[in-house]
Amino acid sequence: MALNATFVKQVPHKGSAAGEKYADGGGMYLLVKSTGKYWRMDYRFAGKRKTLAIGVYPDVSLEQARKTRDKAREQLAADADPSEAKREARNATAIAASNTFELVAREFHTSKKSAWSPVYSDKWIRLMEVNLFPAIGGKPLTSITAQMMLDVLKRIQSRGVVDTAHTVKRQAGQVFRYGIQTGRCDRNPCPDLTGALLPLNVKNRPAILDPIRVGEMLRAFDTYTGTPITKAALILSALVFQRPGNIRMMEWSWINFEDAMLTIPSASMKRTVAQKRNGRPHLVPLAPQAIAILKGIQPITGAGKYVFSIRSTEPMSSRTINKALTALGFDTKEEMTAHGFRAMARTLAMERIKGIDEGCIEAQLAHGKSGPLGSAYDRTEYMEQRKAMMRIWADYLDKLRAGAEVIQLPVKAA
Repeated sequence: MALNATFVKQVPHKGSAAGEKYADGGGMYLLVKSTGKYWRMDYRFAGKRKTLAIGVYPDVSLEQARKTRDKAREQLAADADPSEAKREARNATAIAASNTFELVAREFHTSKKSAWSPVYSDKWIRLMEVNLFPAIGGKPLTSITAQMMLDVLKRIQSRGVVDTAHTVKRQAGQVFRYGIQTGRCDRNPCPDLTGALLPLNVKNRPAILDPIRVGEMLRAFDTYTGTPITKAALILSALVFQRPGNIRMMEWSWINFEDAMLTIPSASMKRTVAQKRNGRPHLVPLAPQAIAILKGIQPITGAGKYVFSIRSTEPMSSRTINKALTALGFDTKEEMTAHGFRAMARTLAMERIKGIDEGCIEAQLAHGKSGPLGSAYDRTEYMEQRKAMMRIWADYLDKLRAGAEVIQLPVKAA
């Protein structure tokens, strides 16, 4: 006689230590004990008597228990052991729970963290925490489809940050590839999304490339009424065209006035962690005009660590130069930025000053050299030429400031 829901709910334990059994058919029964009511199913597999634990009442209802029994009978008919199938399903669930996108992403991040710069490492995980973890972080890698990824990326794109959508897609691809390498998943759905997002509208940082306008900017620097430290940073940015971070973080210990040389330690350069640790310092020859600027502010900040510093213990803010450019009437979104001095120097030196060697410019900019030697080339290769070039460049800027256009100034061989 089959059981019914009312009986299952009301039947009490009658005191037997082993409990009382109430059959429902097909080998399933309700086992009532002092500790609770349990669904069980007895069956035979490979000549052995076995028992399948279906669940505990009331968490598992009579109807749910019967569905599990029926599925177990189908497995038996297919020559499969229901208990073993349950164990495998439980293991698969446990594995999936330990292989969620977030857990694998964090593991990947940890494995790469020592090789990444702190800034890049923090940015990588922050983009994940903001954009992907809330949507798919709890899902097993194997369950995430290309369509699911596209839905998430399009939501990011709809916020108007197309570049972020592309960056997050690339980062997700890194996680899936790591998942494949470590046996967590079989495929990476991100390549399937090629062309599915809006294209990136790559826009170079604004830079003034017209010599006449450069002259106007230099004359504007002379009229700057802010702090002399900021004014000096503006002029030196044009003279040495190094990365804005290296300008604002410049230390007095890096400057050798006698040799007219700025030595930026490898650890302060834009390089990989390994390159920072093992690379050579970047040498920047200083023209007399640059030396004069530095000596001019030495009485103000020379007692501290940083050349451009309001407080002796802190460097200039990363926004100071751009704010000064804005105050002088230069649009930092359309015309000129702190980083634009590099493009300005590279373009004008190559196009307006005859005899400047491209390799010399690239070495001064600290750009990695292409080819089999990569960035391991000897930066002292062009040192004498660079010393001459920096003097000629400084003189060229002086002429532009005075309102003259220079057509050619040959660089003498060292």
